[in-house]
Amino acid sequence: MKIIDLNCDMGEAFGNYPMPNDILLLDYISSANIACGFHAGDPAVMQETVNLAIAKGVAIGAHPGLPDLQGFGRREMNISPKEAYQLTLYQIGALHAFVKAAGAKLNHVKPHGALYNMAAKNAQLAEAIASAIHDFDADLILYALAGSEMIKAGAQIGLKTAAEVFADRTYQDDGSLTPRSQPNALITDDELAIAQVMMMVNEQKVISTNNQPIPLKADTVCLHGDGEHAVSFAKKISEKLKAQQITVTAAIR
Repeated sequence: MKIIDLNCDMGEAFGNYPMPNDILLLDYISSANIACGFHAGDPAVMQETVNLAIAKGVAIGAHPGLPDLQGFGRREMNISPKEAYQLTLYQIGALHAFVKAAGAKLNHVKPHGALYNMAAKNAQLAEAIASAIHDFDADLILYALAGSEMIKAGAQIGLKTAAEVFADRTYQDDGSLTPRSQPNALITDDELAIAQVMMMVNEQKVISTNNQPIPLKADTVCLHGDGEHAVSFAKKISEKLKAQQITVTAAIR
């Protein structure tokens, strides 16, 4: 039996919450990565999102990012490994407080945006992030880009890892995501995105922008929740997976 996790970044709002997409998406995903206040989110939003995920039986993960509200954590910053460790540990602790207060358990950690992409290629940053997670709770799962330095660092330190793939992003020949600054970075056609997901899940490979087959491991699929058709797409991909007898379930610690 094949299984796959569907994860989504959530709680990326301020004050006025809940966001309609977040509420509806929880019916189709198995893991929620909740913003911890640096790139998005605030205490009220964090608590409400945690409570919504618990009510829906969705696994909860911390989603730490760079301290860049204006850039939504998508602009690179010149941080040291020590700083990466500190900001990761700080944000995990913040979300964990709300999870613990609600009587639930934190399941995983998935870095956000530029921090995620920087650590995917920079071994020192990857090791710092993995160390912060391990030092906080060695049973937490590290969600990171398939084949990345973060997956390697997590495995080396003894963390369970979940190799992440993306439904609506294109890939380069080295297995990295096409930068958002390039015009072909996003897949906007639902059918093309679904076809890519099915290939990654069933065949453990993806076709790059240069039409090259790239092998990868797919444990969890990221569904972005901020698109115009995010909810309808999540419903479609969930139904497609189930139609092929692929079980949608979280990677559990």
